[in-house]
Amino acid sequence: MLKSFSLEGKTAIVTGAGRGIGKAIALAFAEAGANLLLVARTEEQLVEVQKEIGNGRTHYAAADITDREQVKKAVGKALGEFGAIDILVNNAGMNIRSKADEATDAEWQTIMTTNAQSVFIFSQEAVKHMHAGGSVLNVSSVAGVTALKTGVVYAASKAAIIQMTKVMAMEWGERNIRVNSIGPWYFKTPLTEPLLDDEEYLNAIKAVTPLKRVGELPEIASPAVFLSSDAASYITGQTLFVDGGMTIHGFS
Repeated sequence: MLKSFSLEGKTAIVTGAGRGIGKAIALAFAEAGANLLLVARTEEQLVEVQKEIGNGRTHYAAADITDREQVKKAVGKALGEFGAIDILVNNAGMNIRSKADEATDAEWQTIMTTNAQSVFIFSQEAVKHMHAGGSVLNVSSVAGVTALKTGVVYAASKAAIIQMTKVMAMEWGERNIRVNSIGPWYFKTPLTEPLLDDEEYLNAIKAVTPLKRVGELPEIASPAVFLSSDAASYITGQTLFVDGGMTIHGFS
């Protein structure tokens, strides 16, 4: 049974792999035995993650995941290095915090393109080369299902990912390619540190989280390994909220 949790011999692409949740997932995938292509905009970050993994089975592609031609090149590099693509993790994302009546057209375009359209583009290009047994894992957010202070545009982009996950799973299931997503709440990352350093805000987060704490990065990486492995071979179209129970309450 434990062998089904291994990613040994599988090739995975992880976007947004230079820091935070993407880096944590990449490190966990490497530990589980996967060949890796790390993708992010910043090459310096990718070099550091590659060095940290240091297994000789990890390569990287600096790319803008909203640009289809650059995505195609990244996919081509994975195929060139490893000959196959078994797993895609669409993790890259961003936010600009604006209230609903203040968000601009430019903010909408930037957030939706980076968070949602990139999932669509990268999934299309990677799945072309996946065989039966392949897996796509999209990183959404609890913001996709409940009201947060992260802003309406971010929430819309993450809800879009959840719905894309369902439709892609339905369409690609005939080819035995699974599509799932995970919905994190607050985790300790470089992007969330400024918010979590605010004691009042941190206490508000804990107040609506039944486990009364924010998540540690290994706690999001482990579910990512599970959903991408053969141990989850009969799970598709689902969103697993890794949130300490927060979605029971919401956070308005």
